[in-house]
Amino acid sequence: MKPCSILIVEDHPFQHRYLQNLFNELGDFDVVCARDGEEALACLKERDFDLALTDLLMPGMDGVQFIQGLAAQRSRPALAIMSAASRRMLMGASLVASNLQVKVIGLISKPVNTAALRCLIDQLQALRQTVPAKTREGIDRQSILHALDNGELQAWFQPKKALNNGRIVAAEALVRWVHPEHGTLLPGAFLPALVAFGLEERLLWRVLEQAIAAQIAWRQQGYDIPVSINLPTHLLNSHDLPDRILAFVLAHQGLPARICFELMECSVPDDISNFYAGACRLRIKGFDLSQDDFGKGYSSYMNLVSAPFTELKIDRTLVQGCNTNEELAQALTSIVSLGRQLGLTVVAEGVETAQELALLRKIDCTQVQGFLISHAVSSDQFQQLLTHDGPANAY
Repeated sequence: MKPCSILIVEDHPFQHRYLQNLFNELGDFDVVCARDGEEALACLKERDFDLALTDLLMPGMDGVQFIQGLAAQRSRPALAIMSAASRRMLMGASLVASNLQVKVIGLISKPVNTAALRCLIDQLQALRQTVPAKTREGIDRQSILHALDNGELQAWFQPKKALNNGRIVAAEALVRWVHPEHGTLLPGAFLPALVAFGLEERLLWRVLEQAIAAQIAWRQQGYDIPVSINLPTHLLNSHDLPDRILAFVLAHQGLPARICFELMECSVPDDISNFYAGACRLRIKGFDLSQDDFGKGYSSYMNLVSAPFTELKIDRTLVQGCNTNEELAQALTSIVSLGRQLGLTVVAEGVETAQELALLRKIDCTQVQGFLISHAVSSDQFQQLLTHDGPANAY
């Protein structure tokens, strides 16, 4: 694989040299520097980059204007934002990018250090495992249906660890396409097409079936592992979905109490009453519910206290860099405290450094998941993680 190509957008020459030296220490990268947003946009018209790393506070075209210009480009690299401004400013700029469908993989407070860039590179390398855009455009409905039917679309599992004892106590099912030509593809390579073709419910049944099979296999080895499964909330427009889910789970010898549905914000029901009705009926049938991506999108305190959630998942944007930002740490402390007072399991996702983990343990977060713990792995590999984790738990 060719070296990652990185476009640094920064108005200060010293910062150019400093960042280039940091990248050189970490590996072989194709680094190009632009003095301002206009020069960077001109570079993007001439060639493609894997990553754009931009400052926010620049004379002339500032970082937010550059992000708006980046969103209009034919080919969009992943984006990382750096600044000496407040963490709230970084998160505000990140929301601009996310709502313009620009992939944000890092928010970095200045001065930039080696550890922050190493985390950024890890994110970039994972992103590059996806198939190139020109191949994604060639994915049609029939190829996805074929992948669903022949087992190429697989549920992989990312462990959740308890902070009180460091043990694996749950997992999140994440879909991977084990493609015969392109290798293992991450969701970004095919999920937009799958959504566009209206195949999300078909995917739900496939992931649910494989998750139950994995749980049965782990249980035979003495491990009782709850699994979380993403559920796009617009599917709750189908009033009988909870009934059909329960029938499906029981038919496959699954245990509703060991399955948690993470209600995703990628879509909204036609009527908000469908959201509350679906959430209530899933809980009535014995399934757990997680408020996913709390702190992002339309998730709110009102949703949290109004719907019968059993779990609160804190979005990665509130976790990354929490150990170096006092405002962020205070916000996390409040959210964790609220979740615990409501009797919820509080899960922090996107944990990437030991320092973030230490802070989350200090503020009494319940569980964590992220690259520091493990990437998502196949069912068999997850079994190996359980075995390595220690003796089997009775259930």
